[in-house]
Amino acid sequence: MPTPRSEAPVGWLDPARFLRGTAWLDGDRPVRADPADLERLPWDIAERAALPIGVRIEFTAGPGTRAVQVHYRATVPERTDPLAGLRHCFALWHGTRLVGETCAAPAAEATVTLPLPPGGGVFSVHLPEGQAPVPLGLRALGGELSPAPVRPRWLVHGDSITEGWWATRPARSWPATTGRLLGLDPVNLGYAGGARGELPLAEQLARLPGELITLAFGTNCWSRVPATAEWLYATVRAFVGLVRRGHPDTPLLVVSPVLRPEAEDRPNALGATLAGLRGAMERAARDLAAEGDGHLLLLSGLPLLGPEHLVDGLHPDDRGHATIAAAVAEALRPYVPAGTAAGPS
Repeated sequence: MPTPRSEAPVGWLDPARFLRGTAWLDGDRPVRADPADLERLPWDIAERAALPIGVRIEFTAGPGTRAVQVHYRATVPERTDPLAGLRHCFALWHGTRLVGETCAAPAAEATVTLPLPPGGGVFSVHLPEGQAPVPLGLRALGGELSPAPVRPRWLVHGDSITEGWWATRPARSWPATTGRLLGLDPVNLGYAGGARGELPLAEQLARLPGELITLAFGTNCWSRVPATAEWLYATVRAFVGLVRRGHPDTPLLVVSPVLRPEAEDRPNALGATLAGLRGAMERAARDLAAEGDGHLLLLSGLPLLGPEHLVDGLHPDDRGHATIAAAVAEALRPYVPAGTAAGPS
């Protein structure tokens, strides 16, 4: 049953008009899987989908606006958490520039005040994703706020790397960075541990509106749920085919797995190496394009990162996320709708 929607506090603006990066709303909660279609998903994906990864508040502030206040509710970290004081931090961006971060004392419901630089403009607030924040109200101090212009939606499906693991801040993940570079509204559909070719997710993607799509998965098909190259080849074809039922002509970029040194030449439980799985994924994309999908693009993940970019042998650091973002932006730039400018993602 969907979660009931909370009313904005009296005198506050309804935040729904200001939210970006949203896939679905479950009542007032931004979620990343269809609330009416959760029973077909593995439990780990349904759990990750409850976190509002990549969801932002974007607004235009008048020149006299001194600050914006966000009233929200969120989970409260354990007192024993050594980083508890940083769990409710909000980052304010103006275009491609980080203006500053404001941390509120963790509470189940609170208000955070973010000072704005003089002159007004279009701003983006990145939320403390890991605490499942739900914005309840928005208001300006000393001026006016209006929703930021709507930008082309970019649907990004992937695993923990897409979700942004080991980036130091939500805004440093490669989807968020690519969004800023291209002026897109990235909708982050990355699921840590997931993105193993789950076909119900392809059907959900088909139902979501979007002007661009990226599929970046495969590394969890090596170990977490082992697959063969033949299985992954067939699954990529099926996944793309289901997405195409809702997006027959949408530019769709397939990004194969980035470097994972331990897995490149080491067989998994079914005898497949990550190099073999990557090759199967890329072959499926090339075959689909050769068979007539003129809007299908391929970016090989292997050349993008070196071992120096990997924090734990798998997940990239901020430099690695920025490197992926630059490559994805270069691949997508010719397909970004005309008139789109770099913006506050």
